Amino acid sequence: MSWLPEVEEIERRKALAKLHGGEERVARQHGEGKYTIRERIDRLLDAGTFTEYGSIAGSAQYAEGQLESFLPAAYVMGTGRISGRPVAVGGEDFTIRGGSGGTQMRRSKGGLGGFIEDLAAEYKLPLVLLLDGSGANVGTVKEMGHTYLPSSVDWGRSVDLLSEVPVIGAVLGSAAGGPAARAMLTHWTCMVRGQSHIFTAGPPVAKRALGEDLTKEQLGGAAIQVNQSGVIDNAVDTEDEAFEMLRRFLSFMPQNVYEMPPVRLTADRPNRRENELLEIVPRNRSRSYNMRKIVQLVMDSDCPLFEVRPDFGRCVMTFFARLNGVPVAVTAHNPMFNGGALDANGAEKLTHFLELADYFHFPVISFVDVPGFMIGSKAEQQATIRKGMRAFYMGYQMRVPQAQVIVRKCYGMAGSFRASKLNLRFAWPSAEWGSIPIEGGVDAAFKREIANADDPAKRRAEIEADLRMLRSPWGTAERFGVEEMIDPSKTREVLVNWLGLAHQSLRYQLGPAARGGVRP
Repeated sequence: MSWLPEVEEIERRKALAKLHGGEERVARQHGEGKYTIRERIDRLLDAGTFTEYGSIAGSAQYAEGQLESFLPAAYVMGTGRISGRPVAVGGEDFTIRGGSGGTQMRRSKGGLGGFIEDLAAEYKLPLVLLLDGSGANVGTVKEMGHTYLPSSVDWGRSVDLLSEVPVIGAVLGSAAGGPAARAMLTHWTCMVRGQSHIFTAGPPVAKRALGEDLTKEQLGGAAIQVNQSGVIDNAVDTEDEAFEMLRRFLSFMPQNVYEMPPVRLTADRPNRRENELLEIVPRNRSRSYNMRKIVQLVMDSDCPLFEVRPDFGRCVMTFFARLNGVPVAVTAHNPMFNGGALDANGAEKLTHFLELADYFHFPVISFVDVPGFMIGSKAEQQATIRKGMRAFYMGYQMRVPQAQVIVRKCYGMAGSFRASKLNLRFAWPSAEWGSIPIEGGVDAAFKREIANADDPAKRRAEIEADLRMLRSPWGTAERFGVEEMIDPSKTREVLVNWLGLAHQSLRYQLGPAARGGVRP
């Protein structure tokens, strides 16, 4: 006797699942400029590589033993490939209950410590989350006939994954409650301007609880969550751009903490020299310049920089890049913002980026031009010193090799926090350093002498002139206070030579990184 009828029933149920929440709700999703979850997965993955699990999970109604109706589970997940590499992927189906889980599932497919996370953990696969869900639905309480303790939901797997594999996400619609929280338990996220929103609770809840009458955009759009709060790392204009950004981010990442980031062949010459670097830093030390251009000229020209959090903490820039084909993490102070002084947001951004780089075995290259921590009443109110010292603390916790290129200013605690035993410092002739900039320290150190002078302004200028003679990097280099002074045009060649040694040492650090102590 053939089992063909049952096989046909499997295919029928799979076809029903692919109808999502029904024609009307799919049309509404498309009308808002959004793809369905399966369309998203198909556009993200290499063509034809998606293997779905739990495809016929959902709520079924029967009449006389025959299937009468079927509502698929509001989560789609499985495995596939991105640029040939296996990944785990999952996301809410917003056309079903707004992406909210119902009561029919004994075992979650994904979202909150679900099966997709078990797959990623068991096979050490990067996990990609396509977030578009409204979180808890009070309507399910009526279906269940009781409520439950929040601690009944086990987030342990979601937390543990952060120490095992790259976990990244794209917020593609409205994420509130659980999905919003799940977006935070990632290493990197992006969202779509004008389409995506993320918040602890949506506008109706905020209005009822606080009397705040806000739109989704005002409460949790990209202008808030990318530019101001830094909750989401990057913003794009379309879903397709989000998928491309997800693919690009993963191209730098290893499969898991037991592997190295993937090296790619490059056509760029390792000893390429850039004479433009000899002129890019102005002799007038109060003038700004384009630090991003310096990074671009040094890194591989055939691998565009991937900037993380470009709109948040803008006093410092963070990139993934390649140098002679090897993935590296790059930090660079931005003299066009705050004069490069490290503020609270910049320190927060830097701490997370350095931790990410260290955990996934990226050598770190820093282009330094920092006059110190940001000062003033606003900086104090934002706890700049505490957040800055968290970055300092992270620098001493790191295991990966680090190299600094001191382009211009390097002052105070902000200039010293990356001082691990593996740190090498290369200085340009334009470099200067000290515990405090002369212009800021003279009035404090020579206060009485300046005040008692016949011409205080003249005496201040004389003291500053004397001290500037000592600010020159030559005296420090003569005493081996910096590892090497270099020709700016040869920066790429110097760093490639360093990286040849640094990259080899990383193979002895594979596996999860142990962390000690408590962050300040």
